[in-house]
Amino acid sequence: MTSAAFRTAGVEDTRSAAAVVASLARRGDLILLVGELGVGKTAFVQGFARELGVTSPVTSPTFTLVHRYEGKHVLHHVDVYRLERLSEVTDLGLPEMLDEGITVIEWGDAVRPALPADFLEVRLSYVDDTDPTYTDDARDLMLTVVGPSWSARAGTIRAAWER
Repeated sequence: MTSAAFRTAGVEDTRSAAAVVASLARRGDLILLVGELGVGKTAFVQGFARELGVTSPVTSPTFTLVHRYEGKHVLHHVDVYRLERLSEVTDLGLPEMLDEGITVIEWGDAVRPALPADFLEVRLSYVDDTDPTYTDDARDLMLTVVGPSWSARAGTIRAAWER
């Protein structure tokens, strides 16, 4: 398991960080987004989708559970916040989504046991207000690679974000 931490200065910076990840994504990839309500998970998906050439508006699929977007790759944006049982993940058709394109799951930590053990986890968190670099819009991002598919790309993400 490999991890890297980064700080974004605001919403557009979070979207730009997501674009770096999206530029390295490929069909079959699974990305889990983790973080409190309102921390920027959907903003991350918006930047990710923009990098993939998605032109339609990207909104949270909280009530529909899954949104499908067309771009350079098919992007499945999943929100599992409202699922009541872990077994409901199977009903979403995740294996088919992974075969067809890239899948990003908001609240992914809640269903992690039902997922393949090969994904990139992006944990977004608010910056502590006692931190000297604190702003209302700043976010800390922790990327954790689980499994082989993202391992070779982790260094590239780190290098791109450190520019």
